[in-house]
Amino acid sequence: MSEIDPLNDPYHKHFRVTIFGSARIRPGDPEFMEVYELAKLIAQENIDIVTGGGPGLMLAASKGHCDGRTDDTSKCIGLNITIPHEQKPNRHLDVKQEFHRFSNRLDTFMALSNAVVVAPGGVGTLLELMYTWQLVQVKHICHIPIILMGEQWNAFLQWVSKYPLKRGLLDKKDMELLIYAEDYQETMKVIKKFYEGFLRGDNICLNFKKYKVEFQEEKK
Repeated sequence: MSEIDPLNDPYHKHFRVTIFGSARIRPGDPEFMEVYELAKLIAQENIDIVTGGGPGLMLAASKGHCDGRTDDTSKCIGLNITIPHEQKPNRHLDVKQEFHRFSNRLDTFMALSNAVVVAPGGVGTLLELMYTWQLVQVKHICHIPIILMGEQWNAFLQWVSKYPLKRGLLDKKDMELLIYAEDYQETMKVIKKFYEGFLRGDNICLNFKKYKVEFQEEKK
């Protein structure tokens, strides 16, 4: 298992899908299987995935990607975080990086992503969603698809429309940056649409070049 340097990345020509989601969802839960099946389909298209590298839906994505591959041309990348209740990297990662600060980890997610899928989750997943959404809004990163997968996000979108949007605290065009998908099949249709454009050269935008941050070695 190797580590990844976003500024000297041998895989940067690959289309990458980042999958965010809860570490608390267990194997056998419906949400676990949704993410597992999505990751299998992503692997079959030879698309890389990026996750937090830990348990729960991160494990579902990593395992699904491994099980769906037909060769070794795509990679499963894990960006693990050190927290008091230690989150250990799962065993299905090809490339990993360990972080001690959420801010540095979020920056690396942004630098690597061509598309983002947000599965059900709690505080950490909400942080990742909001960080991605803001950076796309202010054009600090490319206009990548932000796909909200699952019923949880339907209620979230209704809340945003009812309160901040209604009060003029954000614009309709900001809402249009979010794409709702009911399940993994709908999510994959969106991913394939953007991936096909990437292969044609229609929407190539490399965030590791656009999102200019200094990736410094972290100190424990």
